[in-house]
Amino acid sequence: MTGEIATNDNTAGARDLGSGGPGGVDAPDELEFAALLCSRVCHDVISPVGAIVNGLEVLEEEEDDEMREHALILIAKSALQASAKLQFARLAFGASGSAGAHIEIADAQRAADGLMQGGRVTLAWDTKPSALHKTRLKLLMNVLQFAAGAIPRGGELKIIVENGNDGMFLIATGPKARIPEHSNLAQGEKFEGLPDSRAIQPYLIGLLCKPLDATLKVDQPIEEGPVTFAITYGPNAAVDDGMIG
Repeated sequence: MTGEIATNDNTAGARDLGSGGPGGVDAPDELEFAALLCSRVCHDVISPVGAIVNGLEVLEEEEDDEMREHALILIAKSALQASAKLQFARLAFGASGSAGAHIEIADAQRAADGLMQGGRVTLAWDTKPSALHKTRLKLLMNVLQFAAGAIPRGGELKIIVENGNDGMFLIATGPKARIPEHSNLAQGEKFEGLPDSRAIQPYLIGLLCKPLDATLKVDQPIEEGPVTFAITYGPNAAVDDGMIG
């Protein structure tokens, strides 16, 4: 899939989930949206949690020292994976901090690096401000995880965060790179068909753009070439970033 997907006009402001938002009349209502978002988080953590349970069962039933050692290694590795996924989910989906809070980018970087550790995607960071408003950081975390889907065979995801309203940019480079599924929802287009957990993160991205007066633009000029995710701000964007304190 090549070329640029249509961009989003964010001048209308946030709307009710059930009657519009980025999804229009076919969007999920509040309860369905919450259920799908919970399903997404559970899907991400169920694998390492299940591995921990399996390791504990081996420890309980197995007497062979070598098998018990393997079980302990599995438990330790899976616990780290589960912790990394939960820490990332707290920033991407949770309500971190108080109203008006800024969050250090270093915290987000640690959470994202932990999420990708041991996988095929390597993160490269180029950030100018030391902190972001929590809603902007939430948007960045969701776009980061979504953008990793552009390189299913692995590669590098570069994250560039400029000062103030100069925007945030992510570039996914790797073999067989492609624009991720449901990118139209991330850019604020209408929800078509029945929603599912795979579509809920791009839909959330579209929702997060509204109060920030932000626009996400996904582009792949060359087939299987780098995929860019550009977050730009409109004239009504008034959130200041920078130092905490």
